Amino acid sequence: MRRAVVLLCGTPLLGALVQPPAPADAAATGSVDVQLTTVAPAAPVKGDTLTISGTVVNNGRETITAAHVGLRVGSALSDRTSIDEAADRTGFRAGTDPGEVDQAYSVKVASLPSKVSQTFTLTIPVNKLGLEKEGVYPLGVSLSGETDSRPYEQVLGIKRTFLPWQPEPAAKRSQLTYLWPLISTTRLTAETGSDELQTPVFLDDSLADELRTGGRLERMVSLGKELPVTWVIDPDLLYTVDAMTKGYRHRTPDGRVVQGRNKAVAEQWLASLEAAVQSKKVVALPFADPDIASLAHQGKDVSGTLGQLRPATDKAKQAVETVLHVTPSTDFSWPVEGAIDPSIVNVATSAGAHHVLARSDSLQETGALGYTPSAARPIGAGATAVVADADLSTAFEGDMLSASNSTLAVQRFLAHSLALNLQKTDSQRSFVVTPQRMPTASQAQSMAEALRALQPGRWTQPADLEAAAAAKPDAGVNTQVPGAGQYPDALRKTELPVAAFEKIRTTQNTLDHFKAILTAPDRVEIPFGNTTNREMSTSWRGRPQDAGHYRNQVQQYLVGLTEKVKVVPKSDATLSGHSATIPVSVQNSLVQDVHGLVLRVKSANPTRLVFGRSGEAEQQVTVQGGHSQTVKFTANATASGPVEVTAQLFTENGVPYGKERRFTVEATEITPTVMLVIAGGVLLLVLAGVKMYASRKRVAARAAAEEAAEPAGDGGEPAGDAAEPAGDAAEPAEGARPADGMQPSDGTPDTGAQSTGRSGAGETVDR
Repeated sequence: MRRAVVLLCGTPLLGALVQPPAPADAAATGSVDVQLTTVAPAAPVKGDTLTISGTVVNNGRETITAAHVGLRVGSALSDRTSIDEAADRTGFRAGTDPGEVDQAYSVKVASLPSKVSQTFTLTIPVNKLGLEKEGVYPLGVSLSGETDSRPYEQVLGIKRTFLPWQPEPAAKRSQLTYLWPLISTTRLTAETGSDELQTPVFLDDSLADELRTGGRLERMVSLGKELPVTWVIDPDLLYTVDAMTKGYRHRTPDGRVVQGRNKAVAEQWLASLEAAVQSKKVVALPFADPDIASLAHQGKDVSGTLGQLRPATDKAKQAVETVLHVTPSTDFSWPVEGAIDPSIVNVATSAGAHHVLARSDSLQETGALGYTPSAARPIGAGATAVVADADLSTAFEGDMLSASNSTLAVQRFLAHSLALNLQKTDSQRSFVVTPQRMPTASQAQSMAEALRALQPGRWTQPADLEAAAAAKPDAGVNTQVPGAGQYPDALRKTELPVAAFEKIRTTQNTLDHFKAILTAPDRVEIPFGNTTNREMSTSWRGRPQDAGHYRNQVQQYLVGLTEKVKVVPKSDATLSGHSATIPVSVQNSLVQDVHGLVLRVKSANPTRLVFGRSGEAEQQVTVQGGHSQTVKFTANATASGPVEVTAQLFTENGVPYGKERRFTVEATEITPTVMLVIAGGVLLLVLAGVKMYASRKRVAARAAAEEAAEPAGDGGEPAGDAAEPAGDAAEPAEGARPADGMQPSDGTPDTGAQSTGRSGAGETVDR
């Protein structure tokens, strides 16, 4: 007997000694990569045939021979922790991994050279799998074979997944709420056209790629319309796509603004979405999906920031009703990744939401219950935390373009959902899934496959989000919101900084001052108000440079609009005398009229130049769109010299508007002495004019008298006095008006002026 024991115990050692060691470069366990592309049905029932397809790839240096692909099914896993451990396990473990199912159902692989792949399909009746009670069974697909360095059968690669087994509908089924998010990144700028339609300008035309067939958002709608989901929508996405349907422009990579050409794509997507959400539950997030955590941690101390949430909620309901013609719920707030702390909860509920979407890796259970409680947790002050399951919610993150990754994710999701339902409790529970905010098209496809596998309702039944929030909380559930110190550092690093909210406040203040002077403030209030919400969007997470550039563009564009109403630069002026009128012009290059403006001019030296009584004056200003208006101010000078004058616009409440303009007025004082000198000069000019007038009258009278006294035809002279110079013809006749417009003589000869020594006939009048 002792000899037998020795032989039995020594056999393995002897085998190890006889078996030659493998060379360093030989193929070993794990040299083959096994990928599973199909597990169908994902949750089989009695009578089904299980089909598993995939690919094996030889990553080793040696050719594999005499190989086969086989299926291994282990014992049912006891809890969700076991599922996670099995999913994370790599490599084959003899003694831990189960043996193969009947090799009659394996697939032979005669030869698999190095770096070569080969597809396979395993087909096996479910009743051959040895499944007993309901539960989650670990499933392994392995490739076994030989190599030249190891000429014996060995497992060279294995891939594990799960097979949920619930052959009959469960007596107690969990309610499952799956959120289907329609959220995208910010696309719209504040810029609009100057036409009546105010054609919007987009950052680029990339949204069209998401909307067209095969695009991310198109897949979300086409897949979601057939699924029992609750739609969670950012109303800004609806507003943006609706704007595309009315005609839009967008920027190109080189900065040009061109006409958008995807109006029809937007119209088709909106029509499909409207049809998909009819009779479905729709939750509208606050407009532009504001980053609640960033607001709570970085923005709450910046004045006016939290005041943006309530209008964002009001706009959300209006946008969904207008575009989709359904009434949404606006009673839910969704912090990033469901991570909460007291300040986040306070901000989330400040806009009127009574429910905060959290996640179980944030508001964690202590384990005292022994099972996973329902999602609803009362957290005080009338608020409810709707705690989504973290494993289910993160099941489809990562690259789902790979069919293998997608298949594994679907099977793991189903496994966790079944394990939840099998937990030991008599009460029916309600679970919520909050997937990533912006799933890719491939992630959406994987999510849809998992939900379709659940639709037979063997262990879950669908429920909407409002029902999940209203479900009765489990007794003894943890309702303590985690402290600020427990908020994940990785999420805190991606928050919008305080400087972002300060810039937003600056833009809002500029907008408020600008609106006050407009006759049609809605033309700027609506686009810029919406843009203010967009600047706080969760979509900026992880993109600080893009976010900063967007905020700067918004502020620069708004300032550019305000500068279209301005005081026109004025050249220097000269003021002669004690008073004069100084014109100042205000230009309005906007398409709408402006009013409520006050133009104020102010002298820098009131002792020399004064407007009104206090050195400054002001007048109300109203200017039509595309026009200018000149306002005149009376200035009084008390002394000579240059004086700087400032012209500045103000709003009616006294806030400066635009840039002030400065110009110089040269004041020239006129003293009383100077006035006397000027008056004396004027008097001398008048007297000289009178003297000249009298002299002309005397000359004209004397000439007329001499002409009348001379006898006709005397001395044989011609009667017409033909020899008289031609200039005499210009002499005015007696009684006629002189050529210079003076009054004529009364015809009485000026006897005192007659003289024999005068040659009267040829004298010229001094004009």
